[in-house]
Amino acid sequence: MKKMIVIVACALFLLTGYAYAEEADVILGQWYTDPEEKDAVVEIYIDNGLYSGKIVWLKNPKNDDDTEKVDKENPDEARRNDSLVGLTLVQGFSYKGKNKWAGGTIYDPENGKTYKCKMALKGDDLKVRGFIGISLLGRTTHWLRK
Repeated sequence: MKKMIVIVACALFLLTGYAYAEEADVILGQWYTDPEEKDAVVEIYIDNGLYSGKIVWLKNPKNDDDTEKVDKENPDEARRNDSLVGLTLVQGFSYKGKNKWAGGTIYDPENGKTYKCKMALKGDDLKVRGFIGISLLGRTTHWLRK
């Protein structure tokens, strides 16, 4: 009887762990960073056990002079000619339960700064909050699943 209880307990533990991982992976996929304009898509993926996201599509990938849009504000001068398409925008997130991810950062290519970040998912609405120091001092954007 004890052996049967141990087997059932192990099975439940494994199933719970699988369900938790499946719940965490709901964030994977492609997201419009501006649901109204739909001018950029970020793909969230797993990188070394953590969640990250990179720009995979821009509505307007070129400047007015027909040159490719690049990461011109990057603090690393050697990276200022890197294309915005393919740029890692969010990285280092771990799942915290209840459709929340934290511990990561978000990079803003418009000013070249990196901020702490957390994300929360409700349906197809991903709340992405970048902040300095504490979450109270930040800005939230809403991403829409593509």
